[in-house]
Amino acid sequence: MAKSSYENLQKKVRSLKTPAIESWKNQYPDREYTIDLTIPEFTCVCPKTGQPDFATLYLSYAPGNKCVELKSFKMYMNFYRGIGIFHEHAVNKILDDFVKACAPRRAHLTGDFNMRGGIHTVVTAGYDVEKGMTVA
Repeated sequence: MAKSSYENLQKKVRSLKTPAIESWKNQYPDREYTIDLTIPEFTCVCPKTGQPDFATLYLSYAPGNKCVELKSFKMYMNFYRGIGIFHEHAVNKILDDFVKACAPRRAHLTGDFNMRGGIHTVVTAGYDVEKGMTVA
């Protein structure tokens, strides 16, 4: 089988250096509740063509001892505007970085990407500390 022109294109995506996501101390860590965030203007770049990709991201999480600081999260999201990354990698990398920064009880991230080439892509990833899932 011939190698794809995508071969090794994102080999080091898990070690991509991204801006820090800050958090603050949750004053209600004993109470389970949910925080829902919508990021309607997420943009990144197709790693193959260099064309922009647009998406709405939906993040839902149950905080533990920390909550995400929204300004730093916005700046983190802005970082991706110039980054060539596959949709699947973007959603998983963002979730990994979010979990590392905030250590939530649970988190669920959906990336609803605009249609490209006649294909509409929706990528969903989840994390649950009780199920023993870990991040890279």
